[in-house]
Amino acid sequence: MKILIADDDLELRELLNFALRQAGYLVIQAADGVEALQRFEEEHPDLVILDVNMPHLNGFEVCRRIRAERATPVMLLTVRNSEEDQVHGLDLGADDYLTKPFSPRTLKARVRALLRRSEVEPRIPEVAGDLRLDFERHVVSVRASAPIQLTKLEFRLMQYLLANAEHTVTSEQLTMHIWGYRGIGDRHLLKQLVHRVRLKIEQNPAEPRYLVTVPGTGYLFQPTG
Repeated sequence: MKILIADDDLELRELLNFALRQAGYLVIQAADGVEALQRFEEEHPDLVILDVNMPHLNGFEVCRRIRAERATPVMLLTVRNSEEDQVHGLDLGADDYLTKPFSPRTLKARVRALLRRSEVEPRIPEVAGDLRLDFERHVVSVRASAPIQLTKLEFRLMQYLLANAEHTVTSEQLTMHIWGYRGIGDRHLLKQLVHRVRLKIEQNPAEPRYLVTVPGTGYLFQPTG
């Protein structure tokens, strides 16, 4: 497996390079956003790790350009931990978000989860009640509406909900399916992701009919609103 690391902090980049090589990965490095895109086109990595605060092109913009071309898993690194950054990363299609400082062990666990998840996509029913999922285009249709584009994480959320239609699923089950791990802050990210999906599929997101919150437990998907 080949991993591209893009970060203008040479010391951190070398630390990540050492940790990932020790774990058996082939690592490619870039010192800024422009070089990251160049190496991405040349090397076709299996996973991209981007620092948000890079010169020339920041990590958000590099993520946006990568996602416009391919579905390669993208992890964002940042020293910030604001809700705004997390939501922006989800909007751009990032697959994971890791706040500095972090341990090499945590990084490697996240990397394994992302790579494992990208290799195996479980099949589920494409149609449930009023909703239809298109696996090729990553879009959802509600009744007779025009197809609505979903990000990768939004699509994974809908996959799991349709597969478990009319059954309550816990927040832990959803975070494991979407991100491949459990950890501090996952519930917050999940809440943001659910909110974004409701904005796309619900007629009134403030009073959802399809994606219902089960207080203290998780969520219930009702296929017929």
